[in-house]
Amino acid sequence: MVADALPSLEELQQTIGPGISVWRSRRWWIIGGIALASVVAGTWAYTHRASRNLVRYESALVTRGDLAVTVESTGTLEALTSVEVGSEVSGRVLKELVDVNDQVRKGQIMAEIDPEPLNSGLDQARAQLRGTNDAIRLAQASASESARTLVRTQQLGKEGIISQSDLDAALSAKDRDNASLHSARENARVAKASVDLTASKLEKATIRAPIDGVVLARLVEPGQTVTAGFQTPVLFKLAQDMKKMKLNVDIDEADVSRIRSGEPATFTVEAYPGRNFPSQVVSLQMEPKISQNVVTYLAVLSVDNTDQALLPGMTCTATIQAETKRGVLVVPNAALRFTPPIRPGGLSKTGVDFTDGKHRVWILKGTVPTPIEVKTGATDGRNTEILSGDLKEGMSVLTDTKGST
Repeated sequence: MVADALPSLEELQQTIGPGISVWRSRRWWIIGGIALASVVAGTWAYTHRASRNLVRYESALVTRGDLAVTVESTGTLEALTSVEVGSEVSGRVLKELVDVNDQVRKGQIMAEIDPEPLNSGLDQARAQLRGTNDAIRLAQASASESARTLVRTQQLGKEGIISQSDLDAALSAKDRDNASLHSARENARVAKASVDLTASKLEKATIRAPIDGVVLARLVEPGQTVTAGFQTPVLFKLAQDMKKMKLNVDIDEADVSRIRSGEPATFTVEAYPGRNFPSQVVSLQMEPKISQNVVTYLAVLSVDNTDQALLPGMTCTATIQAETKRGVLVVPNAALRFTPPIRPGGLSKTGVDFTDGKHRVWILKGTVPTPIEVKTGATDGRNTEILSGDLKEGMSVLTDTKGST
């Protein structure tokens, strides 16, 4: 009974057959739509990725104007005139009458060396001088006596009373006495020189200021013994006028040809950040200084220190205005350093060399960077003079790259 109630296979196919055909048709439409959506999404992603990898360039204009060529160097401030005060005599320092930063006048007593040994030496020298003066008087008496004896002997010889040998003896005695007198006088001169020398040393035991100035350093203490030998011991260092100073800077040999006396300059010191002090080139010394195979020349700059803000020994960074190029064609140094990226978004590493005068700058022709060879001249560190090349005022040169958004 149950088996008779179930429909047959043929009856089921007739009942659901058309529905299966509709489902198959719809399935193919769904698959086609998904495929189309995938193509559209891929195309959009590719386009978006390409737009993100597109390189954009920064540029600057080629201009015409004045170019100030400068030379930078470091150096040290010094007093315009400085003097080392030493001792020409040996002895113990009894007292010092000035200290660091004291103002002194020429001739002012600064220190004293113990004069006792020198006083004793002076007394001895004076005693020797007195002895030589006595010797001179004795020699004079002997010379006078021998002269009178010679006269008498010569008279007696004419009368035939004495022999020739007696006459010769009297003459020899006179010569000996005259020589003794001359020797005594020379000894007196030596003794007088010894007195003068000892007196001079005694005077130099009092150390006096040789110039008007300020005491920069005191190098000895009371009670210390100084020895004046092959090298004079230094007791003090003086600076004559702190209102005028000099700045010594080392100029590289490549920049020597640009430095001239009278050129203006400025310098900075760490003690006063942001402040530029005016200066001027006074001279360029011709003697080279060689350190680690680097050749430099010393340039001396004058410094006005009226407010006395600057001190000797300060390290300075000087900028010397070597020359001014007027009305020249210039480009930023960044344009000379720039090279287009090797791949989109990638920057190539390059340098710039201002010695050979041959460089390239890049301009855009459409979207393609195109090089232009130029010859460069002077530079101020930010801009460079263009001497020749197919560059015109107002043209844009590439200086850098940046990715698009």
